[in-house]
Amino acid sequence: MPEAPIPLATERPDRAVDYSPPVGDQVKTTTCYMCACRCGIRVHLKDGRIRYIEGNPNHPVNKGVLCGKGSAGIMTQYSPAKLRAPLKRIGPRGSGEFAEISWEEALETATGWLRHVRETDPRRLAFFTGRDQSQSLTGFWAAQFGTPNFAAHGGFCSVNMAAGGLYSIGGSFWEFGEPDWDRAKYFLMFGVAEDHDSNPIKIGLSRLKARGAKFVSINPVRTGYSAIADEWVGIRPGTDGLFALALVHELLRTDSIDLDFLSRYTNAPWLVVRNPGGEDDGLFARDEAGKPLAWDRSRGAVDASLADLSPVMAGEFTLPDGRRVQPVFHLMAERYLAPEYAPEAVAERCGLPAERIRQIAAEIADVAFNQAITLDQPWTDVWGRRHETMVGRPVAFHAMRGISAHSNGFHSCRALHLLQMLLGAVDTPGSWRYKSPFPRPIPPGPGPAGKGAKPNTPLAGNILSFPQGPDDLLVDDEGNPLRIDKAFSWDAPLALHGMMHTVIGNAGIGDPYKIDTLFMFMANMAWNSAMNPGEVIRILTETQEDGSYTIPHVIYSDAYYSETVPYADLILPDTTYLERWDCISILDRPIGSAHGAGDAIRQPVLKPDRDVRPFQDVLIELGARLGLPAFTKPDGSPKFKDYPDYIMNHERMPGVGPLAGFRGVDGSKKGVGEPNPDQLQRYIENGCFWRDHLPPEQGFYKHANKAYLEQSKAMGLMGKSDQIVMQIWSEPLQKFRLAAEGHGAKQPPDRLRERIRTYCDPLPIWYPALEHEGQDLGRFDLSAITQRPMVMYHSWGSMNAWLRQILGANKLYMARSRAAALGLAQDDWVWVESRAGRLKCQVSLMEGVNPDTVWTWNAIGKRAGAWNLDPDSPEATRGFLLNHVISEWLPAQGGFRQANADPVTGQAAWYDLRVSVTKCAPGEEGVTSPHPEALPLPPHMPARPDLLRYSMKANP
Repeated sequence: MPEAPIPLATERPDRAVDYSPPVGDQVKTTTCYMCACRCGIRVHLKDGRIRYIEGNPNHPVNKGVLCGKGSAGIMTQYSPAKLRAPLKRIGPRGSGEFAEISWEEALETATGWLRHVRETDPRRLAFFTGRDQSQSLTGFWAAQFGTPNFAAHGGFCSVNMAAGGLYSIGGSFWEFGEPDWDRAKYFLMFGVAEDHDSNPIKIGLSRLKARGAKFVSINPVRTGYSAIADEWVGIRPGTDGLFALALVHELLRTDSIDLDFLSRYTNAPWLVVRNPGGEDDGLFARDEAGKPLAWDRSRGAVDASLADLSPVMAGEFTLPDGRRVQPVFHLMAERYLAPEYAPEAVAERCGLPAERIRQIAAEIADVAFNQAITLDQPWTDVWGRRHETMVGRPVAFHAMRGISAHSNGFHSCRALHLLQMLLGAVDTPGSWRYKSPFPRPIPPGPGPAGKGAKPNTPLAGNILSFPQGPDDLLVDDEGNPLRIDKAFSWDAPLALHGMMHTVIGNAGIGDPYKIDTLFMFMANMAWNSAMNPGEVIRILTETQEDGSYTIPHVIYSDAYYSETVPYADLILPDTTYLERWDCISILDRPIGSAHGAGDAIRQPVLKPDRDVRPFQDVLIELGARLGLPAFTKPDGSPKFKDYPDYIMNHERMPGVGPLAGFRGVDGSKKGVGEPNPDQLQRYIENGCFWRDHLPPEQGFYKHANKAYLEQSKAMGLMGKSDQIVMQIWSEPLQKFRLAAEGHGAKQPPDRLRERIRTYCDPLPIWYPALEHEGQDLGRFDLSAITQRPMVMYHSWGSMNAWLRQILGANKLYMARSRAAALGLAQDDWVWVESRAGRLKCQVSLMEGVNPDTVWTWNAIGKRAGAWNLDPDSPEATRGFLLNHVISEWLPAQGGFRQANADPVTGQAAWYDLRVSVTKCAPGEEGVTSPHPEALPLPPHMPARPDLLRYSMKANP
């Protein structure tokens, strides 16, 4: 008699045992906010308290996966650092002396300050928000108020990524695109810390590695994702763009490029006017209708968009009007085939052997062209031609802040996109794919609003938008910036996300003008969100001869007692993410994927136990009190009861609102449709998200896929369904360069002409970090960067008892070999010095770091007393903040001051820092420095318990 089969480990031997007993009496779905992944979660409640948070298995972002910090949201909710009521400052700024006030008094105070500004000069309001996810509301509110001075977190973080992508391929990495995890055979990841897009990347990497695909990580530090890479490329910080252009050189030299893709889907065949010194030099040659021209093999100069175009990609031609022209491809190849981009020429600067660069290029080419993917999936292009298959180059890219947060980051991002285009690896099987609702036209347009700001008048348009040339800049007749942060000026023409890091510094010296009120939300500008917190604190507390503050009014909204709270005059306490409605909006940062558009909401799963209100509700009420047209009815009464009312009933244009799903009176429409009074309930019933599903024929080639583009237009995601032509040569950048050469009505000030001419190059370039100019790099011989750990995001884990146990202090990590050369051992105390200052911390030694680089975790070090932490907490005594030695400004240049930022986009150049490291003298060890005095707690802040318990009852 045969033996009974052994049960599989996955089988339940005793089905009477319940392996997942209920842990509560109620389960609610919502969207996580422990980082910016926007994962779906299921919150288990019992007797009105949270018992457990798990991933929502039906959610398209995380598919049930949830990281440790997502589950630890319980302790973020039950943190004793939560603010409890509105506060009014009664002592000097920074003293932490506050009085609790009613919401009526708080709103009346804010309304009074804001009304005066709006009635006199609305530009004197600077409204800046941190890493919130309601920017479609906050930006719209600022435009209604009439101030051009609005921006959010992106200028700190990723504007180089966004601008580099949106001006090149009509999308960008992370939020606007994703690798084809199921088909890629070779995956390159540039500068991605493990907190970014954490769960989706972990899911994707597991699938990719299970198939045996090769994963190459290019990063000075081998942590997180890099630790599981098949190959780690420990590049020197800030040289990623040079490395990418060396790969471009090799692909061109070996003819390993997809010429058909380039001629059909990019502007490689477009003709560029060659007229040195002329006003049209470097612009595209166009026909009478304004369409770009290409040189056809049999017909000469013709419309470049013709379906039967057979373009000549190299050479010089003469148009009938006598102008000399050359194809973009010719100019591109001519530049990057130059010896200066050869692996031997860049190897030493990148810190990599030339042979290794050449090997990676060869591997990329082999996978792209010898291991191509063909899907038996018919589709129709914009010219109406039916294709029986979809062909893909299975090389995928992903990148983030590691290349973005440098003063050369914009062009480095463009270099990566150039690599993708040369390979034909944009939205093809196995490559990088657009997340719906992208791609968008390049650039999307129109330009940013902000010209002609005047009292009691809304601005027409979006404040953060896309300049197409000098005419779109926000400058006056003399070329001076119209915005307090100098975004969209000659200082930073493509500052798409604003320059939040310059606001307080510029306001402090009245450059370009003084402000009256600084209004901030979730922006810890007195600590980790400042490039140099000491400088920010100095300005916020600075007074004039009459004793008044240089910045008269500071309003701040946060849910927790962060380091910035003591430096504000009025505190509007926010709720936690589990106590409010939020809209992850189709108008802002939705949760779309390569498989279809999507968006999501948060719903309150708990009621606040404090006198706090959701910031969005507060903003809507302030809009009504101020009489902002979009927030009031004709009789002056409030148009919206609260934020949920706004989400359902606000229309940015007819039929288009914050949410794309369940539109129309009966909820049957998507994208465009009348407001639906049951829309939020439909989202709740669907797990708090909505997702559109693209049919198979729309899955790839979205930039030229007729069905996809037509559906996208029908859904209101874009204005027209024309082909989106990827841009190797950027005409908007060339227009800025022509202005710097003396052409056009708008030209840069003389002091910025050479800067614009140099950095607004129509082709990607590489240059050393601007911060390094004029420095003694022999003295400051180490690059210093930060990374964010997987267990925390920004400073959001600081109040969380569970996450603090994982990472309660940080050290300066450096290569063991470099430490030995400096006479340093594990846990030695050291001084870290830059041109901007010095700090004291401990070192930790490791192997997986570029030997010319030191690094630490960002935002772990805290100011004593903040976040309701004990003043002797490890965060305050052994943690430190690298920001203390970063400068907000470049070394003085001819008597004027320039931001330490990318010259094209204004991206904060956090990672250009150079330092020296020396061992502390005996007796200097013990506590990190600088160590500001402890902040006192605001009134009625609960006593911090010795032990914060996770239980059904409040802490004893």
